[in-house]
Amino acid sequence: MNWKSKSILITGAGGFVGSHLTEQMVEHCAHVRAFVRYNSRGDWGMLKLLPRHKLNEIEVFAGDLRDSHAVRRAAQKTEIIFHLGSLIAIPYSYIHPRDTIETNVMGALNVMSAASEVGVERVIHTSTSEVYGTARYVPIDEKHPLQGQSPYSASKIGADMVAESFYRSFNLPVATIRPFNTFGPRQSARAVIPTIIIQALAPVSEILLGSIHPTRDYTYVDDIVNGFIKITEAQDAIGETINIGSGFDISIGDIAKRIMAILGINKPISLDSKRVRPLNSEVERLRCDNTKAKQLLGWEPRISFDEGLKRTIQWVSANKDLYQADIYNI
Repeated sequence: MNWKSKSILITGAGGFVGSHLTEQMVEHCAHVRAFVRYNSRGDWGMLKLLPRHKLNEIEVFAGDLRDSHAVRRAAQKTEIIFHLGSLIAIPYSYIHPRDTIETNVMGALNVMSAASEVGVERVIHTSTSEVYGTARYVPIDEKHPLQGQSPYSASKIGADMVAESFYRSFNLPVATIRPFNTFGPRQSARAVIPTIIIQALAPVSEILLGSIHPTRDYTYVDDIVNGFIKITEAQDAIGETINIGSGFDISIGDIAKRIMAILGINKPISLDSKRVRPLNSEVERLRCDNTKAKQLLGWEPRISFDEGLKRTIQWVSANKDLYQADIYNI
């Protein structure tokens, strides 16, 4: 695909993955419009960490995904829409389920509606492995049942179905990418890997975590972004849902041990009850079957988990001022 001629919209551009995708699209010389959630501080999220010369190439559009008028305005004269914008924090969804569901489901509806009106070439809708819930079998392929084990996962199931319905009802050229857990530079302390790193580096005597036995399938952010690009370039991806993950799962406790081993630090891990999900809401295991991504997209991860950890540790260590070890971010 000749990205130099493309005008694209990225919702959720101020987020962790969104900022990396935005940066990659700038490097591909596309015209990038970055949709960020409006706030009175003029905070563009993780976009503020991009080099100035790249940030100058981005058209930032501040609004709210729940505002259909704002989404329609942002979508004007765009050819490709990457829809990443959503409220992603699972603990937040327990406290504010309505906000989560309205933003994620109505946001998806507004994006798909705007895309249909504008007549875009393609929409890439972002799902999540959380829609699968605790694995009924592993590895998890795209035919695995969907299970709403949290208000967040329920909202993403709803959003996925909205995207599918626009493909089937209105012939909207939409493809759904379903990343498993992502990690890397710029990830907030809401996520477990930077939380472990910052506590390991901080002058505290222990590392506070929730449940450490559940396993997750982690993929480095550069590989995830490559998945977004490949799904956009593959004509056969339209109408499909495609898992993007490593095919390797590891427990939260073992991640903490690996991080401390890399840092040469040894601290005890203690349970913090406020970080523990409700019993029936905890997703016990996620492990990706990425066969479809390999066959349809020619995608597979290039950066190993340990190499990704080293890169992430290096970035967090150099940006410790962005984190607070003594605060639990939901």
